[in-house]
Amino acid sequence: MQYVHLGKTGLKVSRICLGMMSFGSSKWRDYILDEEEGRPIIQRAVEAGINFFDTANMYSDGMSEEVSGRALRDFARREEVVIATKVYFPYNDKPNQGGLSRLHIIRAVEDSLKRLGTDYIDLYQIHRFDYDTPIEETLEALHDLVKAGKVRYIGASSMHTWQFAKSLYQADLHNWTRFVSMQNHYNLVYREEEREMIPFCNDQGIGLIPWSPLARGFLAGNRTREKSGETTRAKTDNLAHNYYYQDNDFDILDRAIELSQRHGFTSAQIALAWMLHKPGITAPIVGASKMRHLEEAIAAIDIQLSDEDITYLEEPYQPHPVLGHR
Repeated sequence: MQYVHLGKTGLKVSRICLGMMSFGSSKWRDYILDEEEGRPIIQRAVEAGINFFDTANMYSDGMSEEVSGRALRDFARREEVVIATKVYFPYNDKPNQGGLSRLHIIRAVEDSLKRLGTDYIDLYQIHRFDYDTPIEETLEALHDLVKAGKVRYIGASSMHTWQFAKSLYQADLHNWTRFVSMQNHYNLVYREEEREMIPFCNDQGIGLIPWSPLARGFLAGNRTREKSGETTRAKTDNLAHNYYYQDNDFDILDRAIELSQRHGFTSAQIALAWMLHKPGITAPIVGASKMRHLEEAIAAIDIQLSDEDITYLEEPYQPHPVLGHR
């Protein structure tokens, strides 16, 4: 396993981050693994040297944090893993149950700590930008959590670059804790982040930990232009159908499949290898609902693509609407 610094911090994380949304309760989503099904995958990740695990309080309505916490306590020493979780999305439609107000952040972090079974969270991230709360209120609350020892680092997720720039400016202005990472929507068939967010993060020394590096499974090569596929997720994931089924997306997928056959890998490995070659990428957040998904992701770290391979993969790309900020 390879390890790199998260942005310009001293924190070292594995080149692959295991996304824990896959582990929780199948009652929440059909394609989510229940606890006993998921534990062997988490154990194998630890054994392979992955030390970076990303969940959120909304995954499986909190059960993902519980399952993640129990597994990591059983399979790893707390000081050897980096646990990341997120806050924003509401539990229900009543007031103060979501968002990034001081009230909700402080209550949410206490709940996450209990579910994870830990005294501190290594990377606490805002899951989305909150248009209804002043960013100063959010940043000061996060800063107080760091100073209280409940959070070690803070990160952000999908938003417009101007919003992220404003957040960093306000943190610097008030001498509050700065965001050290950006978890953005980025993959071979959705590259809008290359316009502003990724160059900005590289300039600011912000670690990039993209979500959906395989486009919700689209780049695994088991989707069809008729919006069908063999897996449960391929058949039921309407969000993926809305995001990734343009004709040129399939043109890119066809090239990834062609390259994978030429080099003896899978299209998913080619897509991950492409991302790992991109400047500033710290650790793609990879979901795994089968053991082979994890093994393929680990092996992708060592795949070398030529400049010609990368150009060939990128050539058919066409602009997309901005996706994933809400």
